[in-house]
Amino acid sequence: MTTQDYAYYRLRNAVMVGALRPGTALTFRGLAEQFQLSPTPIREAVRRLSTENAIEVLGNRRLRVPEMTLGRFEELVQLRIALEIHAAERAMPYISDIVIENLKELDDQMDSAIAKRDLDALTRMNQDFHKRLYCLNPDQAVMPLIESIWLQLGPFQRQVIENIDSINVVDRHKEMLAAMRARDVIALCAAIESDIRDGSIRSGRQMLRNLQMDIAS
Repeated sequence: MTTQDYAYYRLRNAVMVGALRPGTALTFRGLAEQFQLSPTPIREAVRRLSTENAIEVLGNRRLRVPEMTLGRFEELVQLRIALEIHAAERAMPYISDIVIENLKELDDQMDSAIAKRDLDALTRMNQDFHKRLYCLNPDQAVMPLIESIWLQLGPFQRQVIENIDSINVVDRHKEMLAAMRARDVIALCAAIESDIRDGSIRSGRQMLRNLQMDIAS
């Protein structure tokens, strides 16, 4: 891996798991110091992430993690649903009992992360759960698109789940696992859509609506 790729994946991961909050101001020098790299690979990483709408380049060498708006949030949620249902349908023929057991173990680890309030681990494992499922399809071409959506949602979603105790979360992963055991693609897709729509997504939508009303008043 080149230094440029290393800088890109480090910074991309920080955005995707929400280590950088929406609206966070960044500088090339600050990022270079944080990742202990020279400014050149950081500039290339920022350039790539700006094309993915993950970092805004504002001029005068100013950078920012984009703010989330209600309209953009709704667009990203609908894209997640469409892409991830497609990915699940295509993965279904490749689901095995071994795969299901591995995903169950990962879901158990997520339960432990919730209990410990380890939000970094929870975010990473949640993405890993979905990615393992979708990548069962050996011909899949959708993961870069899905990860682009995760990347754009990451900072705001992390901000939402910081109040995880107030979120009414139904463990849709267990519904997904039950659908996989039954080899029921309709139930699997329904569980994935509910997983995307419920919990932190619902809370995030309400947070943005409240913000919009505050600005309007």
